[in-house]
Amino acid sequence: MPTHRELMAITGFRSTRAVSFLVEQLLDDAFLEKDAADRLLPGRFFAGLAVLGTVSAGFPSPAEEELTDTMSLDEYLITNKEATYVLKVTGDSMKDAGILPGDLLLVERGAEARDGDIVIAQVDREWTMKYLRRRGTKVFLEAANKDYKPIHPQEELTIAAVVRAVIRKYV
Repeated sequence: MPTHRELMAITGFRSTRAVSFLVEQLLDDAFLEKDAADRLLPGRFFAGLAVLGTVSAGFPSPAEEELTDTMSLDEYLITNKEATYVLKVTGDSMKDAGILPGDLLLVERGAEARDGDIVIAQVDREWTMKYLRRRGTKVFLEAANKDYKPIHPQEELTIAAVVRAVIRKYV
C-alpha cells in the first residue's frame, strides 16, 4: 500500500492531514485495514468473491444460482493474520487426511493444539506434520497413512503451529 505522502500525490491533496482524514474514513468503512505494525492493508472489499449459493455433493438437484453474499478467503480462513503463514506439503504421510504433496497449508503459530489436531511439530530436532495424539500422560504424533508408524519423542516434542486449512489448486 502507498504511504500517506504517496497517497497525497495520487489523490492530488495538498496536505497529509487531508490524506489522513481520507485514510481514517476508508478504515472506518473497512476498505482499508492496519496490520500489527500499523501499516495499511487492503480491506475485505478488495478480495471479496461472490457467493452464488450451494451445490449438492450427494444426489443431483436443481442448481439455484443467486448472489447470497460476498466473502474474502482471508476472512473465511484466517482468524489471526499476524500468526498465520503458508507451508507447502512434501511427502505422503497425511494422504488419508486428504493432504497431498504440493498442497498448501494455512497454519497458525501459537494456537493451542488439542488431541486430534493436525500440527506442525519439531520432534527430536526434526520437523514434521502429523496428528497430535494424547493418551493419558503420553503425547505422540500419528500419520494419516498406514505405511508410517506413530512417532514417540525420545527427547522433546514442540508444537509450532496448528493446521487451519488445506489449499489445493486443480490445474
